[in-house]
This record gives sequence, C-alpha cells and structure tokens, in this order.
Amino acid sequence: MSSVNKYCDSLTEYQRFKTREVMIGSVGIGGDNPIRVQSMTTTDTMDTLATVEQSIRMIDAGCEIVRITAPSKKEAENLANIKAELVKRGYNTPLVADIHFTPNAAEIAATIVEKVRVNPGNYADKKKFEEIEYTDESYQSELERIKERFIPLVKICKENKTAMRIGTNHGSLSDRIMSRYGDSPLGMVESAMEFLRICREFDYHDIVLSMKASNTLVVVQAYRLLVNKMMAEDMNYPLHLGVTEAGEAEDGRIKSAVGIGTLLEDGLGDTIRVSLTEEPEFEIPVAQELVKRYDNRAKHESIEAITNNPINSFEYTRRTTNEVVNMGGKNVPVVVHDFCAKDKITPASFFALGYSYSVPLDKWNISDMACDYVFLGNKIIDFEVPGTLGIIYNYKTWLTNKTNAYPFLSAKEYLSASELSDKMNMVYVTLPDLCEELITKLKTEQTAVIMIDTYNNHGMAEQRKLFTELINNNCSTPVIIGRAYGDLTQEQLQLHASTDMGALLVDGLGDGVFIAAENCGSDKMINETAFGILQATRTRISKTEYISCPSCGRTLFDLQETTAKIRAVTSHLKGLKIGIMGCIVNGPGEMADADYGYVGTGIGKITLYKEKEVVQRNIPEEDAVNELINLIKTHGDWVEA
Repeated sequence: MSSVNKYCDSLTEYQRFKTREVMIGSVGIGGDNPIRVQSMTTTDTMDTLATVEQSIRMIDAGCEIVRITAPSKKEAENLANIKAELVKRGYNTPLVADIHFTPNAAEIAATIVEKVRVNPGNYADKKKFEEIEYTDESYQSELERIKERFIPLVKICKENKTAMRIGTNHGSLSDRIMSRYGDSPLGMVESAMEFLRICREFDYHDIVLSMKASNTLVVVQAYRLLVNKMMAEDMNYPLHLGVTEAGEAEDGRIKSAVGIGTLLEDGLGDTIRVSLTEEPEFEIPVAQELVKRYDNRAKHESIEAITNNPINSFEYTRRTTNEVVNMGGKNVPVVVHDFCAKDKITPASFFALGYSYSVPLDKWNISDMACDYVFLGNKIIDFEVPGTLGIIYNYKTWLTNKTNAYPFLSAKEYLSASELSDKMNMVYVTLPDLCEELITKLKTEQTAVIMIDTYNNHGMAEQRKLFTELINNNCSTPVIIGRAYGDLTQEQLQLHASTDMGALLVDGLGDGVFIAAENCGSDKMINETAFGILQATRTRISKTEYISCPSCGRTLFDLQETTAKIRAVTSHLKGLKIGIMGCIVNGPGEMADADYGYVGTGIGKITLYKEKEVVQRNIPEEDAVNELINLIKTHGDWVEA
C-alpha cells in the first residue's frame, strides 16, 4: 500500500494504529489503552437527578465515558451539579459536554468537565444550505473569523487540562466547507483539520477526532481519509468511532457494526459509541461485543502482504465482474441461505426465507427479502419451488438431480470435473486454494461463481487478500462472500457477520452473501440479517431506511415511540429513506440524504422536510405522522401496503 493510499499500518496483519494518549480525567484514550466504550445521556440536562441516575445505569453497564448535552450556558453550568452528585454517590467516570452552536457554553463546560465535544460545522458557522463563491482571500478571511471565535476555548482547555473532541458530522458541514469541498468525506476531514491546525498553533494536543455520518460508506471513507492525512502530516490523534442516526433494533446494530466494525478490522479506533434509538445503557453491550473481537486478534495466522492494492479505499467502486445467471455484472448482490443441515425440508421451510405458498391460489408469494438461492448440500427436495429461487446441491448429488438446480464444487472438483452445468457452477474457494491453474480455468469459464470462505481469525483481511489476487490477475468471476458461525446469540451473529461482510461490501467487493450459521438463531433472522447487511452497505435496498437519532437532552419528543409509529405505517415503502430527528441540531443536516424528514422544532411541534427543504413548520405532534404520510403521497412516493 503506497503512502498516497495508506490509511492503516497493514491490510493483512492486524495491529492497532498507534495514536498518542489523551487523558479524559483518569481514563486514557489512545496509546496503549484498550478501546474505550462510551455513550450519551438522553435526559434533560437541567434535571440533575434524572441525568445522574441515567448516567449511573450507563456506568454500571460498562460505560467508561459519559457524554451530556449542553445546548446553552445554563446546562453547561448545571454540569457542575451533575458531576458533584455523581462523585457523592461514588462515581468518578469522566464527563463530556456536547456542544453545538454555543461557544460560550463550551467555554463554561471546559472548566467543569473532563472533555468538551465541538462540531466544527456549527461552532462558529451557520448552515443555511447556501452556495457561496469564495476567493482564496475571502476564504482565508472566514478562517480568521473562526480562529478568533475558537481560540478562547483552546486556551481554557489547555489551562484546565480539559480534552476536546473535534467531531465532524457529515450532515452539518458548514456552507463554507460545502462550497469548496462539496458534501464529501474530504470536506469532513478538512472541516476538522481547520480546527485542529488552530489547536496545534497553540501547542494544544489533548484532542480526539471523529468523522460521523449515517451513511456507512461515508463513515468509512472519511475516517480513512483522516488517517491518511494525519500520516502525511505526522499526526497521530486518537479516533472516536461512530455511525450517527443508526436507528433501532437489528437495523441499528447491523448499520453500526458495518461502519464501526470495518474500521476496527483495520486497527482504527480508540473509543466507540454505538448510537441506537434506545435507552443509552442498551448501547453499551453492543459496543463491548464489537470491541472484544480484537482482544487477541493480533495472534491470527499469517496472511501474505498486499503489495499492490487495486482497491480504491477512499471512493466506492464496485469490482467489475462477469454476469452469471443473476449474479455479477450490474445485478444487485444475491443472498444464499444454508439449508444443508436442516433435518426436514418442506414448502413451509421456505416461509422464513421470504416465500409463502398459497394453497387456494396454488402459487408462491415472494417478499422483498426473499433469498435468491438455497444451498441444500446432499438433501434432495421433491416439490416445486418458486421460479425465482435457485437450488444448489453438492456436486455429486447434482449429477443425479440436475433439473432446475446448480452444482456446488470444491476447487479440486472443479479443476477435475468432466461434467459441469452450462448455466452456473458455484466453486468453494479459500485463499490457499487460489493457484494459477484455478485462476486460469476461472478466467476461461463464463459459468463459474466463487463462494469464498476463511478459517483465519482475521478472516476479513484474508478474504480481502483473495479479492486483490483475483483483481490483479484480471479474473472477473463473480464472488459470493461466505462466512461460517456457530453457537452465537442473535445479536452476536448480526454484529459479527455485519463487520466481516460489510467491510468487504463497502469497498465494492462481493456479488452476494452466504451466512452459514449453526445454532445461532432462526432461519428468518439469519436471512433478514443478510438483507440487513446489504441494506446497511447500500448495495441492495429491500426495505424502508430510517435515519433515526439516538435521542439526548435536546430531544423534543419520545423518539422510540415516534419511530415505532412511523415505522408501523411506512415500513412497506421499499427504498425510501425517512429521517426522524429529535431536534434541529440533528435535523436537516444529519438526515443529509433522507428523502423525507420529521424533526422536532419545539415542545409538541414538528417540522416536515422534503430532502433539505422545509415543507410544513410547527405541526402539532398528534397530527404530524398523518401529515408525513400526506407529504409522501403528494410527491408520488406512497404505495398501498
């Protein structure tokens, strides 16, 4: 990996990117410290006891750093009461003040708590979605204005040994940054670097950086660009990882794992926060599960280095492949489900996979999350399956059951087979199988699809190495990403598979996914997890996407209840993106690429957006969901369930 494209120490050998240590009170971030887990309160900051009690629930769950919103001076001042009450109860966990728009609140908080978080997009700038033409001179003049506003906080933090997180959010880039860099990962990096350079000018280095977005591809690309920039300028500030507005339940977990897990796989990240639309203490076990996979990762079996990396790590480019049946080419990635270990297979077995059979009508109904192929191994079915569903048998079983079925072969069987399907042959390949003879045959056969697997503890890196070998050898065979798991909880499977497969998919690698899960949960959950990973990586859209913030003390309505209400009436609107934001801070900016927005703008008042444009202001909350439906209908995006 050349220095121009470098963003981590190695693409094949797991090692943490070594950052400087920054102390948040008594808790160290970066350096040789473990990856820290944190969360944020959702209570009203002025309600001291409620905030203290929620903080204690978070800390008891394992939260190592507690963040609290301070939207104005009065909340910043009340942080002293919250801190005192926590100490009185025996809790010394460091506190972070979350600041948007109000520099004076940040300056007060910096004298009280151990860390302040500022958003460079709105600390000294305002966002009006205006395009402004800047000359170099006028742009520099704006930087001087920002510097003048920001210097007091830098001096206070340095004097009080208070740490600072410079936290860029994709959705709240200033009009100035947007005008020069666009709505891009590069703009996110430059937004943070402007503030970082001011800190360095004053020899202040107790800084943590973050690049958050609700789009997992943007998250990954922005952090990689940031590290690349730091490497080029000999910087090593710790990284706080997160995906904003990930949502709730399995969708929120899968989306968080794709964004955060992809970065952790390459050794990036010193502290993480999983943002779920749930009580904050429920975020902690999810974050802990993501982090613990790396406790002994460095001991993995050796993987040969990638000396020529053909993958563009900073922009999404899908690998070019042949089209085989409905795989590869311009087709969306397919989902293959594993039935080879199932005791008995009947038509009802397929209900969990998105297919339902109507006896009166004598036909199959197919949902948007109906898997594309089922791997049966040596189990033979003797009934008609939906015409859109592909059946895959082990090669020797296929030889005597070829009708409407495809063979699954080992690399050795494929190389020696005297008879193959004239439509599709799925070849099981691990990195050690990838020899010159196999690559040559794959390049000459237009019916082959590779199913990759790995036994390496650092499996994503080994599979990435396999992809680079195919690309560098000009082999365009489609690839299904396969991973096997056993004896995991439902949540563990979702988090592990989302990390392992998502990290490849966000780089444009993979034409499908195959989760082989033994004793990990129901077929329905496993199938939905596969579709959830494709949705989170934006490679195949099969349902409505909800960009929902995790709530905080600024929230103006019950986010969990409201999200559930909106989901109940819009979950059938496949491909639509709906932003549900608790306040204007997480409003039009954070739902940057949502089609419709539902934003709290006052107590009991909701403002509706079409993309970034306000459509209706201050609607009574009790009418807002119906008005959202009417808005969707007005723009022609509504379909009846």
